[in-house]
Amino acid sequence: MKNLITIGLPSKGRLKENSISFFEKNNLKPTSNGGERNYFAQVENLPNSKIIYLHAKEIIQRLGDGTIDIGISGLDLLQESSINLQKKIEIKKKLDFGLADVVVAIPNDWIDVQTVADLEEVSFDFRDKKNTRLRVATKYPNLTNNFLVSKGITQYKLVPSLGATETYPFIGSSEIITDITSTGKTLKDNNLRVLKDGYILNSQACLLISKKKVATLRSFLNLLI
Repeated sequence: MKNLITIGLPSKGRLKENSISFFEKNNLKPTSNGGERNYFAQVENLPNSKIIYLHAKEIIQRLGDGTIDIGISGLDLLQESSINLQKKIEIKKKLDFGLADVVVAIPNDWIDVQTVADLEEVSFDFRDKKNTRLRVATKYPNLTNNFLVSKGITQYKLVPSLGATETYPFIGSSEIITDITSTGKTLKDNNLRVLKDGYILNSQACLLISKKKVATLRSFLNLLI
């Protein structure tokens, strides 16, 4: 279909519900003939559009390669992606949901460590006394590296996390973590606390567009912004 607008929305959870609500508030109601697991939908009153429900991370990838035109995903996922990918995507609007922080968290019993500067001392201790580097478990290697380097921390090693990052310090897989948190409850429940200056990014859901498609999206964006 000529001038078809392809929209990527998150496929699960509260991000999906809030994204659908955002569209509905702007009189763009997603409708689907399939069941719960149908990954495609249409927009009422907008015949030249289709919605694809994707993992929030994949929405960033697909916006970057131009296979979707517009999407909703998290600022954390956008800024974690490669610089080359980020250059291909434009933030049109920051939305009032999906609010969360990417943070540096440490075990509660590290009582002498309150700030990132204290962490630097610990990292040198690890190097000098144990001949090893401080291990940081994370799903956000790029954001974590950029933050720690900007704070002058050099003696550390990243440990990729595939899930339940908050358990890593207690199963011997890392000393500290970086993770995303909205309320802090999960960290607290797992005997972790955020460093006083350990806030890497204030994240939220964003309306994003592929820069390749800016010209064809103007009239559609007027409905949303």
